[in-house]
Amino acid sequence: MFDSDHEQATRAEAARRIANLRNVAFRGEYERCASHQAPLYVVPSDTLTADVAHEMGLRGASDLFGGVVPWRFVGTKVITHPLVDAAAVAPIGWTHAFPERVAGAVLRGFSVFSHDDARKAGELLLTAGPVRLKPACATGGRGQTVVHDATALNRCLEEVDAAELAEHGLVLEENLSEPVLTLSVGQVAVGDLRASYHGVQRTTRNNDGLVVYGGSDLTLVQGGFDVLLAEPDLAPDVRLGIEQARRYHETAVDCFPGFFASRINYDVAQGCSPAGGRRSGVLEQSWRLGGATGAEIAGLECFRDRPGCQRVRASCFEVYGTQEVPTDATVYYRGVDRQAGTLVKYTVVA
Repeated sequence: MFDSDHEQATRAEAARRIANLRNVAFRGEYERCASHQAPLYVVPSDTLTADVAHEMGLRGASDLFGGVVPWRFVGTKVITHPLVDAAAVAPIGWTHAFPERVAGAVLRGFSVFSHDDARKAGELLLTAGPVRLKPACATGGRGQTVVHDATALNRCLEEVDAAELAEHGLVLEENLSEPVLTLSVGQVAVGDLRASYHGVQRTTRNNDGLVVYGGSDLTLVQGGFDVLLAEPDLAPDVRLGIEQARRYHETAVDCFPGFFASRINYDVAQGCSPAGGRRSGVLEQSWRLGGATGAEIAGLECFRDRPGCQRVRASCFEVYGTQEVPTDATVYYRGVDRQAGTLVKYTVVA
């Protein structure tokens, strides 16, 4: 996954900088058939399953930049919501406890693994307003569709492959009305360095004119979520988003034995529900290298280089077309991607 030109280059540059934070050499792409000396530290493009981590000799969060889950579905957005009813189809390893415990920290929705369950879930949600359909494994809002009635719902579901639905699942969720603010809340740990942060995502238009992820503006502090919540100038909505993300994370630790991560990121959407009430909730988790990782690494580098520094603001940008880059920027990718076209990805520290 995540193997376009710019994603490969971004991952390699992130791995180099993480190796520098750990004061070790960067050894390039991991090759499963190659001989590697332990201990091994990896920067995977996706959340790893426990069997893969075991094969690679990864035993804890200090062995990778990312996360490890007991079942593949645990690393996707389907864990966020409950099944539509007691008879619904679910994968091996599914637990009802997680969606029950995070219900107050997420939007209203269901996770489904069959067309029949998807129709039931969609019809229930449509009684309150428009519904957003989200493929379980897609990132950055890709492949999502908003439906307003049962006809549109059925038309959309007809395009979903039954085998893919059974394997990966689909999320149906209340669709917040615009404008919607998406907060990024997370935590990263590399060696002895640990930072927690909150921030806001930006959108931009790609070379095809489509609205896509354009970067994040983060405020990072040294320490855990308790330090982040102790910040004196947090706006009420930001504080709520941090508390919801922390609840989501702590529940994942409790509900999925074998889960561990050194990089956690939670998207929190805030807007109005179809009924008009103010809503805030975690959309999904990212326990892998992500769009905000450039800013995360920049914060860790500041904390390493300035021991007295406790708070940093860093921003990462994904800019399409020919653009000027600030002279003090750290460039992760600049070129012509075979899929995305002309693109530059960079990070700056305030």
